[in-house]
Amino acid sequence: MVNAGEALFRPVRAGNAFEETVERLLQAIRLGVVGAGERLPSERELAERLGVSRVTLREAIRALSDAGYVESRRGRYGGTFVHDTLPAPPEPGGKVDAVALEDALCLRYVLETGAAEMAAARSLSRADRQHLTGTLAEAAGAELGDYRRKDSRLHLAIAEVTASGSLTTAMADARTRVNQLLDRIPLLPPNLEHSNAQHEAIVDAILAGDAPAARRAMAEHIEGTASLLRAFLS
Repeated sequence: MVNAGEALFRPVRAGNAFEETVERLLQAIRLGVVGAGERLPSERELAERLGVSRVTLREAIRALSDAGYVESRRGRYGGTFVHDTLPAPPEPGGKVDAVALEDALCLRYVLETGAAEMAAARSLSRADRQHLTGTLAEAAGAELGDYRRKDSRLHLAIAEVTASGSLTTAMADARTRVNQLLDRIPLLPPNLEHSNAQHEAIVDAILAGDAPAARRAMAEHIEGTASLLRAFLS
C-alpha cells in the first residue's frame, strides 16, 4: 500500500518553494491525510521530504497558523498540530468556467474509476482491507462540517491500495481541484446519504475482487457528484 503522505510530501519546485510548500501542507490537511488534532511530521522530516529549507517550511507553517489551520505546541510532545476545527470554506454560489469544470470532472472520472478497478484487481493485504473499511466507516460517521475531508480520505485510500505512488499523487491533485468546486455548492444531506451507500458498494466490490463492479460503482458515484456540480455551477 502506498502512503498518501508520501505522495503529497514530495519535493517542490525551487522557483515557488514557499507557495508550493503551503499548497502541499494545505492539501494534506484538506484531504484528511493529516486529520483534525493530528500532528504533522517533524520539521526536519518535512523539510527533507519537500526539499526545502527549514526556514521556508517554518514560514509556510506560520502562514497556515495565521490562517487558522494549524497550531504549534512546545514541550516534549510538541510540534505542529492540525486544528480540530478548520476555517469555513467560502459561501456556496457563483458560476465557474464551463471548460475548466468539465476538465476537472473528466480527469476525476478517468483517475477514480481506474483506481477502483485496479484496487479490486489486486490481491489486497489485511492492512489494505482494514485501511479501506476504516476510512469507509469514518466517512459514513463524519459530521457535516468534516464530511469533505473524510470523503476525500476514503477516495485517496482507494488509490493507496493500488500500490501506485504516481496514481495516488495524481488523485490527490485532482481531488484538490474537485474539492474547490464542491466548496462552492451546498452540502445536501440526502445526497450525502446516497454517497455513503455508494461508498459502501464501491468498497464491497473492491474487497470482493470484482474489478468491473468496482469500476461501475465508482462511475455511478462520480456521475452523481458531477450532475450536482453542473447544476449549481454551470
